[in-house]
Amino acid sequence: MASIAVIGGTGALGKGIARRLVKAGHEVTIGSRSAEKAQGTAEELGAAGYAANADAAGGKDIVIVTVPHASQGDTLVQIKDKVGNAIVVDTTVPLVPPKVMRVQLPAEGSAALQAQAHLGPDVRLVTAFHNVSAHHLDSDHAIECDVLVFSDDIEARKTIVDLCPGMGLRGLAGGALANSAAAEALTSILIYMNKTYKADGAGIRFTNLTDAPAIP
Repeated sequence: MASIAVIGGTGALGKGIARRLVKAGHEVTIGSRSAEKAQGTAEELGAAGYAANADAAGGKDIVIVTVPHASQGDTLVQIKDKVGNAIVVDTTVPLVPPKVMRVQLPAEGSAALQAQAHLGPDVRLVTAFHNVSAHHLDSDHAIECDVLVFSDDIEARKTIVDLCPGMGLRGLAGGALANSAAAEALTSILIYMNKTYKADGAGIRFTNLTDAPAIP
């Protein structure tokens, strides 16, 4: 089992991811802007610990960052010198309110490339969990959604793909970090689908992948 910090773990996405990681038996630390805010979520989920974001990120195998795009830069700068050789998983989607149903990628090309610029070339950066409904994650029922995982670090990418089945999800390698732009853009389309077709958290699933992991 892995030692994992969920940065922004008191938000909807972070809490959902943390819930499933705790259930899978991982040693999970909830991070938030203040340790006091993290404490309540940690106690609710039965997490191993809680701390302010920078402290939560230190000494972990995996650090999962689950903050809004507006907070991404500041949060990554806070944890940059703490993560060491940990795999940093950034979940950020560059939604621009109020037009969240319209794809609006940043000038850099993606939130993933923005994260890389903030963290520097030495951090083992992966992106994932862009297209999974937070409220589905924060539940015990099965989720009909694949998780696309992107990184230039093939070993780190495989580690996160392999983390997914224990969370009741199928992880699929999506290629290089630059490809993260496709999943980030797809989130706006899924939000549109939810509204148009009155869906309760639409997701994506890839078919005819004969060599892919089994669907949980």
